[in-house]
Amino acid sequence: MTPPASEFARPEHSRQTVSVFGLRISFGLRPSAFGFLLLPLACLLLLLTSGCSVRIFALRQAGNALAGTGNTIASDDDPDFVKSAIPFGLKIMEGLLAETPDHQPLRRAAASGFAQYSFAFIQMDADELEEKDFAAAEALRGRARRMYLRARNHGLNGLETAHPGFTNRLAAAPRDAVRSLKKSDVPMLYWTAVAWGGAISLSKDNPGTVGEIPQMEALIDRALELDESYDRGAVHSFLINYEPARSGVSGDANARARQHFERAVALSQARQAAPYVTFAEAISVQTQNLAEFDELLKQALAINADAYPDSRLANLIYQRRARWLQSRRDQLFLIPDAPSKP
Repeated sequence: MTPPASEFARPEHSRQTVSVFGLRISFGLRPSAFGFLLLPLACLLLLLTSGCSVRIFALRQAGNALAGTGNTIASDDDPDFVKSAIPFGLKIMEGLLAETPDHQPLRRAAASGFAQYSFAFIQMDADELEEKDFAAAEALRGRARRMYLRARNHGLNGLETAHPGFTNRLAAAPRDAVRSLKKSDVPMLYWTAVAWGGAISLSKDNPGTVGEIPQMEALIDRALELDESYDRGAVHSFLINYEPARSGVSGDANARARQHFERAVALSQARQAAPYVTFAEAISVQTQNLAEFDELLKQALAINADAYPDSRLANLIYQRRARWLQSRRDQLFLIPDAPSKP
């Protein structure tokens, strides 16, 4: 049904315009069919343009609300929908952080949000695109690197706010710098390290970034030391992939990666696809263990994503990765030709 003309044309004096984060937003003062939705937004916008103390209070409340949306996103069952929605939320987070730079929950949400978006929706897309369009895939990887660095910077800013001078100490003596960090710092430690690791993995032609490996290692190792069970073994899942690339450590890197895999599966109660897919891609392919590769991906795909709503989105994304890896099975493994029949 077409709305009446009066719904499109409002008298100029019946509208109010305010500016938030540089965007001019106009809303009607006259009641309409959507008035019950516009009124709360109008109240928030008016608060944002009020006195300093009231405005900062409103911004902090908005930041608290935005930082708490992680569970809603984690339980979503449509990765493509989330892929389209996340950038807007991340930009709003950055707008709020420009006004309240010491907002720790929002800073942590920005670090985790940019890191996850870069991996799940840029780097994975680049990997899948490479065979069809190498140049486009490389362009995506460049974008992923920039997003990882953005996430890393949010994390470092959060750690710096909580521990003034930390960034300089980390650059000068990484292992010494992290000793003062506590269990409450683990979420920021983890997401900063994950983002930094992602950027390093895409910076092979950038010696400056590669040279920051000791700082990233210090962060993730301290996170493991403080709380190995964080987010149901997330630190162990990260280290599955990283151990084979770690230098200066004696012993079998693949054995260390397997220990992290076993702990990640135990801590997640075998409810997350990530450890299975990560180990299959990072270790089974490297050791050319095809039977293990097939079994791990089978186990990842057997997980019922709907049975664990708080991990639904991550499971769907890693299951997509598992299917893509299965489709490349013949390229990843040297499979001997079947003997010809006499």
